[in-house]
Amino acid sequence: MVINDNSVLSSRPALADEIGKVAEVAGYLWEKGWAERNGGNITVNITEFVDDALASVPPVGGPVAIGAEVPLLKGEFFFCKGTNRRMRDLASDPMSGGSIIRVMEDGLSYEIVADAAVKPTSELPSHLSVHNWFKAKGLPYKASLHTHPIELVAMSHHRPFLEKDVLTYLLWSMIPETKAFCPKGLGIVPYELPGSLKLAEGTIRELEDYDVVMWEKHGVFAVDEDIMKAFDQVDVLNKAAQIYMSARAMGFEPAGMTRAQMAEISEVFHLPK
Repeated sequence: MVINDNSVLSSRPALADEIGKVAEVAGYLWEKGWAERNGGNITVNITEFVDDALASVPPVGGPVAIGAEVPLLKGEFFFCKGTNRRMRDLASDPMSGGSIIRVMEDGLSYEIVADAAVKPTSELPSHLSVHNWFKAKGLPYKASLHTHPIELVAMSHHRPFLEKDVLTYLLWSMIPETKAFCPKGLGIVPYELPGSLKLAEGTIRELEDYDVVMWEKHGVFAVDEDIMKAFDQVDVLNKAAQIYMSARAMGFEPAGMTRAQMAEISEVFHLPK
């Protein structure tokens, strides 16, 4: 992904590449119809790509309260989609559609490093709460993605699918790659107000066992080591949902793979049982 020249990125190829991945994923989300208007959010920990010169840049404006306490993120840097910014705009020019922020030493506030005109997403408290949890658990994850995949959201409107692991096994059974590339399956969080700390708390509980979490009647939240891997997990799950719906549209209930067949995949690819 080639991104527009920016004084922050032009002399920092590793940082530009990482933010370029965000731009690429944002474009995929828009093309798939998963990011209407300003829907969805991306937050990536970019601390490892920040050099001393960027770390010493004076903040743009004063500190801003996060709305959550994230003590393990003190001094860390994040690239965040901007509030009221569209994914399609983030795709073409990420530094106009997002911002780089630094979490301050109190763990309660942040300051904007770049860009001056872009405030981070209103869902920042929930995203940073999840990143703080990564640190607490010693996980290597750096990226969090929230998006609205059409078929998966549609399935969340059917109450029986919201029982524990019902959707996981159904989606795994549609095509072998689903189990291979999303081996932990899909957690479920009952409906909560978007952006709320209750939603963040429910998500963190599900992340104990899953890397992708369905927010009932809303969307999904995925985490991984980088934003492309987080996107890939959602992509394979939604492909499985599309296969299921296509079979139902043809007038039959798809047979799906058996539990024995899925267990064989787990054994061959050394996946969790």
